[in-house]
Amino acid sequence: MCRWIAYRGYTTALEHYVTEPAHSLVSQSINALESTAGTNGDGFGLGWYGDHPEPGLYREIRPAWSDENLRYLCRHLLSHLFFAHVRAATGTPVTRQNCHPFACGTWLFMHNGYIGDWSRLRRQVEALIPNELYPSRAGTTDSEAIFLAILGAGLVGSGPRRDPVAATVNTLAALIDLVGGTDGGHPFRFTAALADGRDLYAFRYAANDAANSMYYRTSEEEVVVVSEPLDREHANWIAVPDNSVVIARKDQKVEVAPLDEFIAECRARGPDTQPQP
Repeated sequence: MCRWIAYRGYTTALEHYVTEPAHSLVSQSINALESTAGTNGDGFGLGWYGDHPEPGLYREIRPAWSDENLRYLCRHLLSHLFFAHVRAATGTPVTRQNCHPFACGTWLFMHNGYIGDWSRLRRQVEALIPNELYPSRAGTTDSEAIFLAILGAGLVGSGPRRDPVAATVNTLAALIDLVGGTDGGHPFRFTAALADGRDLYAFRYAANDAANSMYYRTSEEEVVVVSEPLDREHANWIAVPDNSVVIARKDQKVEVAPLDEFIAECRARGPDTQPQP
């Protein structure tokens, strides 16, 4: 499975989190310690916010450890909110369009997980994407389809605006129904980060399977969310509980909230009347 890092806080160079630490994301691309895939060499990507509302994006199909441009970019790119991702493909081609993060408008998204039996369910999952957003579908991954479905669940386009957590819960509820529910359905893992340039949301969820690892660390105005710690000091990192969301809004204290109750209520009521977490 993939490895990733999300940062929100003071403006800083990406290298302090992506390339420099002892167990940096580049190191994890070669030797991940808490992943079903020891290596994550099917491409990598960076997404960051700077002087423009929309994020910058750099994605490459080469392994992170072999791209000489990555260290230069991370040394010179400065951002208050950025994503970095190394990919281990789960059945879809290794192309630039399939590398994370994904961007649409002001939104940025990356994912570690999968939808079981994706080839059979792909058409039904893509049906969750509104027509107005479907032209943004550039790749073939389940990750990008989920991202566009979340945006269409109330973050962009026509209709009432929803909180990002509520839009994600709405989409997760629909996906759980598609995989056959939480009792004997297909495996579904969703460990993902979503941001709009101001606020950061990170989700750890799974149905019919064990959730992928996710940790976070806070200090003053900074929050870092990772697939696995960037150093050997695990005591400095907090493991995110199963089926929870980390909410890191600007100028607010970081919150961790459970998802199960909201998802269950959403499935019971229907996708268009989900509760607001």
